[in-house]
Amino acid sequence: MNTAALRLAVQALALLATGVWLGGILVLGAIVAPTVFREVPAPSSADAMTLVFTRFDKLAMTCAAIVAVCEVVRFRIDRADGALETKVDTIDLVRLVIIAVAGALAVIQGAWLSPGIVTLHQNGAIRGFGLLGEKLEIIHTWSERCGKAECLLLIVLVVLLVRATRTNHPENPVRS
Repeated sequence: MNTAALRLAVQALALLATGVWLGGILVLGAIVAPTVFREVPAPSSADAMTLVFTRFDKLAMTCAAIVAVCEVVRFRIDRADGALETKVDTIDLVRLVIIAVAGALAVIQGAWLSPGIVTLHQNGAIRGFGLLGEKLEIIHTWSERCGKAECLLLIVLVVLLVRATRTNHPENPVRS
């Protein structure tokens, strides 16, 4: 496989993983969770959603790892074939920072926030009621903030990944 084809495959994989990650957050946050909590009686709704969110957290962390690896591979391909200068451009740094921050948020969500919500729910916490409910409310609020921040970062990342695909194409190696 030549470097142009490999670069395109790596960039396509990064876009696909980003799309799965972003799409999952949007579908769960905008459609699944509100519907389940509206239509399914408690505590079954919370039981179902903790299962869904913990499963999605694993997918999100996997997608984050895939995107990070793709970015490293893309960077190495671009530098190895001499198509681009060896220096790191500002846009490369922005992409790397976004990937790192969004990935860190996915790990925080999957390793601390969601397990905290699951534990509190299993101990009978109901958001806003009693000491456990107050803790649940706080963790849930942070979980929502993480999800919203990931969404914003991933939307920007999609734009930057598409831009990188266009500007790194062998017939158009010009960087701006």
